[in-house]
Amino acid sequence: MINIFEVKETNNMVEHENLDVRTITIGISLLAYIDSDLKKLNENIYNRITSVAKDLAKVAGEIEAEYGIPIVNKRISVTPIALIGGAACKTPEDFATIADTMDRAAEAIGADLIGGYSALVSKGMTKADEMLIRSIPIALCRTNRVCSSVNLASTKTGINMDAVRLMGEILLEVAERSKDRDSVDCMKLVVFCNAPDDNPFMAGAFHGVTEADAVINVGVSGPGVVKTALEKVRGENFEVLCETIKKTAFKVTRVGQLVAQEASRRLSIPFGIIDLSLAPTPAIGDSVADILCEIGLEYAGAPGTTAALAMLNDQVKKGGVMASSYVGGLSGAFIPVSEDQGMIDSVQAGAITLEKLEAMTCVCSVGLDMIAIPGDTKATTISGMIADEMALGMVNQKTTAARLIPVIGKGVGDTVEFGGLFGYAPIMPVNKYSCDDFINRTGRIPAPIHSFKN
Repeated sequence: MINIFEVKETNNMVEHENLDVRTITIGISLLAYIDSDLKKLNENIYNRITSVAKDLAKVAGEIEAEYGIPIVNKRISVTPIALIGGAACKTPEDFATIADTMDRAAEAIGADLIGGYSALVSKGMTKADEMLIRSIPIALCRTNRVCSSVNLASTKTGINMDAVRLMGEILLEVAERSKDRDSVDCMKLVVFCNAPDDNPFMAGAFHGVTEADAVINVGVSGPGVVKTALEKVRGENFEVLCETIKKTAFKVTRVGQLVAQEASRRLSIPFGIIDLSLAPTPAIGDSVADILCEIGLEYAGAPGTTAALAMLNDQVKKGGVMASSYVGGLSGAFIPVSEDQGMIDSVQAGAITLEKLEAMTCVCSVGLDMIAIPGDTKATTISGMIADEMALGMVNQKTTAARLIPVIGKGVGDTVEFGGLFGYAPIMPVNKYSCDDFINRTGRIPAPIHSFKN
């Protein structure tokens, strides 16, 4: 039974500890709407999105008003467009028209972001895959809500190094096309290893081919709640620390489960998963890095950071899985630099480097996320950083990703402002030594030996 204490506790989390539901994401399959005529295909996509998700914003607003729980973003994800557009699209520009359609549809229904402008190329690229990837700079720079992702690697297939090399070039082109806005469009593009089919978070959300016609996935956000809970057990042993994180994660996830069930009922769309990720925001007190400091580190990046993050991640999962019938997506702590005030402070203090962020990736979600780097960074260097992230995911049998932002015209010591939920970031130094000969080899890195579990 829910008692008055629990109600007051949840209210306090919302009012004072930055508890919110980061996103309700409706995944929509487009597989039944493929057409070889580009005009007809675009019509099908627009009609499909606007009919399935027409009440998303209204229902989210009703739930917010009735339960007092902020829902920060309303989002859509669709079947990877490389699969949908292959029959109709003959050029990268053709693919970009689909991005235009997605953007119009998202705007029409009041969705904040729409994901699925994606390609899955962990082993090889079709002509359609390559065309979509080459269209990404065009698509992202003329749309406002469209997000793009490319899965380059998996534990089962290895790393597609041809795609890794290409993505380094594409990322720089996106940066160049939006250089008058501090290369901001790069934040709408992410590359993955082992990308999940049901991730509600952007920029990596797409509706996987194993999913139903439509589904609701919810992502929660509660770093501030966890930090406040840990303040009450300062100096206690690890057993108490872990138990506190676990119990708090349970409470946060229950809020997400409630919202997901209500949204599912009101929209008549099946509930998919709750993503247990601790997703920070630029708001003071809503930081994963601050949790690490509360655990006992002077700054995120200090010795012990990877161990503290590993423990945090594990306890969040142990608490969260008890609170929801279905858990999926990324489900781990996010460590984006620009979206986390504590991470920004750590970078500015010199406590954290790209290499330390890479090490932290081994024990949490995503990895090199929202990292601003100098605009003169070479494409091959960017590809090398991507390859390192892909290798971590492949070998450790987990999802890893990179969302890098080369800011044209700026270098180390400068700061870039992204605004809103995306915050700001100091530009981080990148290792200057060359990996050209490595990246310019063709082919793919084979899957590790432990992938053969048949």
